[in-house]
Amino acid sequence: MRKPLLATLTAVALGAAALVGTTGTAAAAHDRASGATPTAATAAVHPDSTPASVTAASFAGTVALSNCSGSLVRMPNSQATDPGLVMTNGHCLETGFPSAGQVITDQSSTRSFTLLNSSAGTAGTLRANKVVYATMTDTDVTLYQLTKTYAQIQQSTGIAPLTLSATHPVQGHAIDVVSGYWKRVYSCSVDGFAYRLKEGQWTWKDAVRYTPECQVIGGTSGSPVIDRTTGQVTAINNTINESGESCTLDNPCEVNEQGAVTIREGIGYAQETYGIPACFTTGNKLNLSATGCTLPKPTAVSAR
Repeated sequence: MRKPLLATLTAVALGAAALVGTTGTAAAAHDRASGATPTAATAAVHPDSTPASVTAASFAGTVALSNCSGSLVRMPNSQATDPGLVMTNGHCLETGFPSAGQVITDQSSTRSFTLLNSSAGTAGTLRANKVVYATMTDTDVTLYQLTKTYAQIQQSTGIAPLTLSATHPVQGHAIDVVSGYWKRVYSCSVDGFAYRLKEGQWTWKDAVRYTPECQVIGGTSGSPVIDRTTGQVTAINNTINESGESCTLDNPCEVNEQGAVTIREGIGYAQETYGIPACFTTGNKLNLSATGCTLPKPTAVSAR
């Protein structure tokens, strides 16, 4: 999960840097913060690095964070007058990586995001007023509420939000992983699904496995995964097994129903997002008690 690139995460400075789901993410954040010489892993996130697969897909609706990628998203039933939402990884949260089992809701935030147009140019700046939801348990996601509605954003920037699909990703479908941070697109297909994906202290359920063409790198954490058949967001990019280790930071492993572990060096993964819309009601309000909502719920200890 090596994705955050800049030293905005306390966890990175403490050594959790390894967790950024693409090559050289969190570690890169630590190196840039400390001035240390980049390692082989962090070198992979240098601007001169050339991804294995780059295409001319549209960047409209994607965003660049200070340390990650993300996207301006809407639920299938969101209205133009609803406050906008930005989605990125849980491990891209500015206050640090949530611990296993921790769920954060309704946390104040003033984070800003660079909104991109179709050609990866800057369309404008978006600002958050709170973290609606963030966790690294079962999935790896942060959702920010913005200070403007979708209508206001589109009026000032000409950019409409991407729509989160409410259906499960489909094996074999062609996908684009669109990184607002690097302004690069990785194109491949859904190879299959990992019953459980483990990395360090974190475990994610039913993760999307990429075919080998999507060699995601640091800074692509939080990139929307676009299903080319529907044009909708089907998952959120978050990790890759960098060196063939088993279940360690930057080296996720797959665990099946019987507990058998499979290691796939060089293979990237994303977390499904189809379950998120069921947890949002009228006005883009989070309701973790809504029918069909399966996102992890906060405890008195983990919630903020």
